[in-house]
Amino acid sequence: MGMMQEFREFAVKGNVVDLAVGVIIGGAFGKIVDSVVSDLIMPVVGLVFGKLDFSNLFVVLGTIPPGTGTTLDALKKAGVPVFAYGNFLTVAVNFLILAFIIFIMIKQINRLKREAPAPAPEAPAAPAEDIVLLREIRDSLKK
Repeated sequence: MGMMQEFREFAVKGNVVDLAVGVIIGGAFGKIVDSVVSDLIMPVVGLVFGKLDFSNLFVVLGTIPPGTGTTLDALKKAGVPVFAYGNFLTVAVNFLILAFIIFIMIKQINRLKREAPAPAPEAPAAPAEDIVLLREIRDSLKK
């Protein structure tokens, strides 16, 4: 029973819950970035470079069986080894965009933290009544 109690305490700690929320949001955010790259940025990049589709850039490393299509998916299904550097380029662009977006977000958060005014120091708490009374007695004895 002790191990289950320890596990429950670990699982409900704030850091673990925050990490879980971060991973879930990160997964959804990754899908958004994938869509931005594949649906918005890569077509523009492909247009600039002569209508290239980076995801279909590959080099065939084996022999192509007769009757097999020459697309990346068809070659992979046929078991032909391919060097698919286009997929790597797409993933690398995704990473760079994601890293840049996170950099901008953290920079803005840090800017907002610096602009927040520092809290005013609290006034010292008034001494307890017995302390005040003892001080008055001390001061009267000094006279």
